[in-house]
Amino acid sequence: MSVEFDNGAIRYVRIGGIEVLRGVSFLVRDVNWGTYAPVLEDIQIDEGPDAFSIAYRGTCAGASGRLVYQARIAGGNDDALSFVVEAEPETDLLTNRTGFVVLHPIEALAGKSVKVLHEDGHEELSLFPDYIDPKCPFTDIRALSHEIAPGIWATCTMEGDAFEMEDQRNWSDASYKTYVRPLRRPWPYRLPKGQKFTQSIRLEVLGTPLAGTSENLNPFINLTIGGAIGRVPRIGIGVAADEAKHALEVPELIRGLAPQWMVCQVDLRLGHGQDELGTYAALARLTGAGVVLEITTKGTLDPFSELAPLADAVQRLGLNLEAISVFPAQDMKSVQPGAPWPAMPTFEQNYSAARRAFPGVPLGGGMAAYFTELNRKRPPTGVLDYATFTTCPNVHASDDVSVMETLQAIPHLIRSTRAFMGDRLPLRIGPCQLGCRENPYGKSTTPNEANGRVCLSRIDPRQRGLFNAAWTIGYFAACAREGIEAVAFGDFTGAFGYVYRKTDFVQPWFDQQEGRIVYPAFHVMAGLSKLNGATLLSVGTSGADSIAAIAAEKDGRTTLWLSNLTAKKQSVQLSETPISARIALLAADQFERAAGDSNFMESSVRQLDDRVVSLDAYAVARVDLHRSSST
Repeated sequence: MSVEFDNGAIRYVRIGGIEVLRGVSFLVRDVNWGTYAPVLEDIQIDEGPDAFSIAYRGTCAGASGRLVYQARIAGGNDDALSFVVEAEPETDLLTNRTGFVVLHPIEALAGKSVKVLHEDGHEELSLFPDYIDPKCPFTDIRALSHEIAPGIWATCTMEGDAFEMEDQRNWSDASYKTYVRPLRRPWPYRLPKGQKFTQSIRLEVLGTPLAGTSENLNPFINLTIGGAIGRVPRIGIGVAADEAKHALEVPELIRGLAPQWMVCQVDLRLGHGQDELGTYAALARLTGAGVVLEITTKGTLDPFSELAPLADAVQRLGLNLEAISVFPAQDMKSVQPGAPWPAMPTFEQNYSAARRAFPGVPLGGGMAAYFTELNRKRPPTGVLDYATFTTCPNVHASDDVSVMETLQAIPHLIRSTRAFMGDRLPLRIGPCQLGCRENPYGKSTTPNEANGRVCLSRIDPRQRGLFNAAWTIGYFAACAREGIEAVAFGDFTGAFGYVYRKTDFVQPWFDQQEGRIVYPAFHVMAGLSKLNGATLLSVGTSGADSIAAIAAEKDGRTTLWLSNLTAKKQSVQLSETPISARIALLAADQFERAAGDSNFMESSVRQLDDRVVSLDAYAVARVDLHRSSST
C-alpha cells in the first residue's frame, strides 16, 4: 500500500500500484459551500517497513464558527487503512457539511461493478455510473466494495453518520464522492458547542495480495504524433460587461489574442443594453471575432418583452450576431434533483421568444451555469442550433492537484451531454476559467483578499501564473479530442483575464510593473488561436495524467503544444526524429520576460537539437515540426 499525505487528507491510495481510492478527507463546509482550509498542528508521522501512522490536530475556523479535531491515520502491509477523527465544536458551528468525504477514481471505475452495503444491512450489486448521474446514485451507505483486480475486492466502510454518493463529475471533479450527511436533510445545520462526535473510514482488501509494480526507470514520457482525427475547435474568449471597455484600452494586445468568437454577457437584471452592446461591437471590429450574446433575463413570464428592446438595440447598432443564448435568472441558482423549480418561463417559451426577437440568429441552449445544472434540467434539443454549458474547477477543492485533476473529467462531461442532447447537436463550452463566475450554490462567490487558493472565489491567483497556461492547454486538448465545435475561456482583462490591468484586488508583482503586461496564459491563447482551421492530429503519451498535448497540421507544418500539469519536472521524448524542430518554452525563469513581451513565443524560438523537451513545474512549450511526408 502507498498513500500521499496532503494537508490533513490522504490521496492516491494505491495497492500493488493500482489506485483504489482517489482520496479521503475530513472537511468543514460553510453556508455557501465554501471549504475551510484546516490549520494543522502537532503532526506526527511514523513510517516503517511494514506500517505507517499519522496523527495531527486540525482547526477549522471562520465566520460560521470554529471546530477542532484529532485525526489518526494508519496503514500496513496487510493492505488495511483507517482514518479516524474525533471532533469538537469550540463554538456553535453553522455548516452545510462537516465530516468525511471519500473519493473513488473515475477512469478505472466508470460503468464498473460496485457492491453497496446499506445502513439497514442489505447489500446491493450495482454499477458506478458510466454517463454522469444528475442524482445521487446511492444513498444510506455503510460500505462500498469494488474489484481492483480479478478476484480482489476493496471494501471501504464509513461510520459515524449516514453517507451517500454523488457523481462528482457533474462539477468536473475526477471522482465519485461519498460524503457524510444526505442532502435530503436540511442544510445548513448547527453543530452545538462542546458536543463531540467521532467518524471513521476503514479500507480493507480481500483476495490474494497484489505484487508491487516494478518501478519505471525510463526518465522520459514518450510522445507519438499520429494521423488526422478531426479539426481544431474554434477558440473564444468570454467578455464581462464591466471588462469590455478596459479591453478597448489595450487594442494591440486584444488583437494579438485573436479569438474566433466572443461570449459577450448581457445581464438584464443589471440593466445591460445599448451601451454594453456598443462596446461589444467595437471589440468585434477590433478583433474580427464573432459575437455570441449570452443573455440572462430577469426571468419574467413574458421573456419576449424583455428581449425585444435588446433586439432593437442590436438592430440600431448594426451589430452582426453569430448566435445568442438566453437564460432566465432562475437558472443561475441550483435546484436539487426532485425539488420544484420556481415559477419561470418554460424552455419552449424562452426559446420561442428568443427566435421571435432575433429572427434568423442561431440559438444556443443549455446552461450559463455549470454542467451540473444542465444535467439536472435538460432542455429539448429539437429547437436548438447548439448546446452549451460552462465549468468551474474549484467548486469542491482548490488545491493545485485537485484543480488539475478536473481535466480528466472533461471527456466525461462531453460524452454525457451528447448522450442526452444527441450527438448531432453541436456543443460549445465556456467561458471557463480557474475562478468562479457565479455561485449557483450560495449567496455569493467567496471573498479572497489574501490571494489564496479558495473554493468558489472569483479571484484565483493562478489565473496570473504558469498554472493557468498549463491548465488551458489541457482543457483545450481534452475538448479537441472529443470533437467539440468551439471552446471559450476567461476574459480579456480583470479577474479572468489574460491582459493585466489595475483592479480593486491586489495582484502581487504585477501591480508594481509599468507598461503593457500580460499573463502567461496570454501566450497560450494567442498561440492556439493560430490553429484555427487546422487539422487535429492524434497524440499518444505514456504519461497522460501528467502531460497535456495537442498537435495540429496547418499549411504543411505540424505544431505541438505541451504543458506540464504537475509541479515536478517532466521530460518528453518525441518518438520520431523530424527533419527540423524549433521550440518556444515558457517556464518560471522566463516569466518576467514573457510578461513584458506579448510576442514572446515568437521572439524566444530556438532550434530543438534533440527529441527531448524538458518542462519544469507547469511549464508550456510550443514545438514547430517539419516532418517527413511519410509521417
